[in-house]
Amino acid sequence: MKILLVGEYSRLHNSLKEGLISLGHQVCLISTGDYFKNYPADIKLIRKYNTGFLKKIKIGIFKIFGIDITSESIKNQFFKQQDKLKGFDVVQLINESSFGVTPSIEIQIISFLKQHNNKLFLLSCGTDYISVNYALGNQLSYSILDNYKNGKKTKEYFDFALKYTTAPFKKLHKYIYSTINGVIASDLDYHIPLKGNSKYLGLIPNPVNIDKLQYKELHIDEEICIFLGINRNSYYAKGINYFEEALEIIKKKYDEKIHIEIVENLPYSEYINKYNNAHIILDQVLAYDQGYNALEAMAKGKVVFTGAEKEFEDYYHLKGVVAINALPDTHDIVKKLEDLILNPEKIIEIGNNAKAFIQKHHHYKVIAKKYLDTWKNT
Repeated sequence: MKILLVGEYSRLHNSLKEGLISLGHQVCLISTGDYFKNYPADIKLIRKYNTGFLKKIKIGIFKIFGIDITSESIKNQFFKQQDKLKGFDVVQLINESSFGVTPSIEIQIISFLKQHNNKLFLLSCGTDYISVNYALGNQLSYSILDNYKNGKKTKEYFDFALKYTTAPFKKLHKYIYSTINGVIASDLDYHIPLKGNSKYLGLIPNPVNIDKLQYKELHIDEEICIFLGINRNSYYAKGINYFEEALEIIKKKYDEKIHIEIVENLPYSEYINKYNNAHIILDQVLAYDQGYNALEAMAKGKVVFTGAEKEFEDYYHLKGVVAINALPDTHDIVKKLEDLILNPEKIIEIGNNAKAFIQKHHHYKVIAKKYLDTWKNT
């Protein structure tokens, strides 16, 4: 098959591409690299006018004329490549807003892709119209919008998610769902809101290329290393504040037993190797399932504090612990960190369980086959 993957979050499409190629398929990936993370792509569209004086000009033009010149630039770059973006058996969008441009331009791009290719699919693996509206309701015990719903933080901190509830993005959502052959969820956080949707094709776990990840068997000789990687853009959505509060408490109690490393907004190529010597990774709090960074850390045999709710355990029929369920409760996180610090043999056991779990349920070649089957049978 000839496959076009559109957009990138957290290396999902890159790993899927590697799995598909290993199975003998032709794959092209087009994306903007996902801001500072700078993921690779076969066709890289450059996000311009986002820093310094040019950003001020961009804001002024938008205020006066209502034109986003960054979006216009990405549109122009896309259509300069249009001859390379035709004739694919399958096109898959990473998100309802795959390029992070204005909804009207997303519609133009998607319309072109639909017109010049065969099947069109959508991934739900980040905030979108359905998942955000579901999070705004009361069906979940907690969600990425908790700090907005409880009034701790203002709307501006959650614009990345709340924008999907505005009229232009609702129009984009309706257009996409009238156009696609189907939508696929990457984990339970997106599977749950999509249940019962007529376009929903089911959950396919994130593909993780374990061949590219360095596994280092955990040894605890002296200090236990705890690693926290912060993305300021999603700080409150992921509940990183709970981790920072917990670390302050843990540091005072166990300073001689632990080493804490905190980094911020690193490009992916740096981030993925930064925590190689860590035992424990603090990933995210406000989730039911693991995001991509957590999965890669688990593949490396790390103990990851992340989403690992009962729904996750039940879905995969788990017998042992593969990740630590990080609840929005500072004292609960402290208690779970203490248990590991005082019982380091548990770190070794959970790290081994984590690696085995990724090999069984997220192996990139196995997951690529699941995508192929879903695309072919839809």
